[in-house]
Amino acid sequence: MSNNQNSRQLGTGTWLSIGSPVIAELASECGFDWLLFDMEHGCLTEASLLANLQAAKREGIKLIVRVGQMDSALIARVLDWGASGIMLPHVSTAEQAKNCLKAMRYPPEGSRGYSRSTRGYQYGLAAQSEPSETPLPLFLPQIENYQGVMNAGSIAAVDGVDALFVGPADLMFDFSVRQSSETMPFEVALQLVSSAAQKHQKQAGILVRNVADLSALKQMGFSCLAIGSDLGFIREGFKATVIL
Repeated sequence: MSNNQNSRQLGTGTWLSIGSPVIAELASECGFDWLLFDMEHGCLTEASLLANLQAAKREGIKLIVRVGQMDSALIARVLDWGASGIMLPHVSTAEQAKNCLKAMRYPPEGSRGYSRSTRGYQYGLAAQSEPSETPLPLFLPQIENYQGVMNAGSIAAVDGVDALFVGPADLMFDFSVRQSSETMPFEVALQLVSSAAQKHQKQAGILVRNVADLSALKQMGFSCLAIGSDLGFIREGFKATVIL
């Protein structure tokens, strides 16, 4: 992966939360452009993540890890282990996005510690290079509440943000518990996020539960699409078999 804008396009991916390296490898071999490893709600732990990243490695694939919260030490470890980028949930302001980027970047732009003995540098076997020559990790801040929608423009404007990624479940829940003055139709929120991303030449992304929604989402400008999840695919397969 380089810093070239085209090489940072995400395309079609899927969500992995079970924590099985076998499933991660299978998803990778099926040809997804990117995979999301969920450490917020999924069964993945620090102990299991490395094996999943190793299993999913394939030429050209992008491996994104969603951390549960802003944790500089964890973010640095995840990138050292070879993740292509970070997804941070519940980003409501540009300042939160900037703080995460600082944890992802080496000095002077950030605070991440540098070591060539990590998997990300092939355990010291990678060609010698300066930290400044290393491709920047991908960064996907998640828009999951009213404040995030309203600040989508300023978040997208942050240098280093690759895609605004909508978390549909949390966003809909947030709208359901707010005063009517702090909510809006879900489709309006999606369009606001997509438009903000496009205005700043960033991607707009979303988790897609129903493939029937794909056409409408693409028309809105969403191009970074996570289609379903490992848990969902297995659950639906089990259910379809049980009723036979």
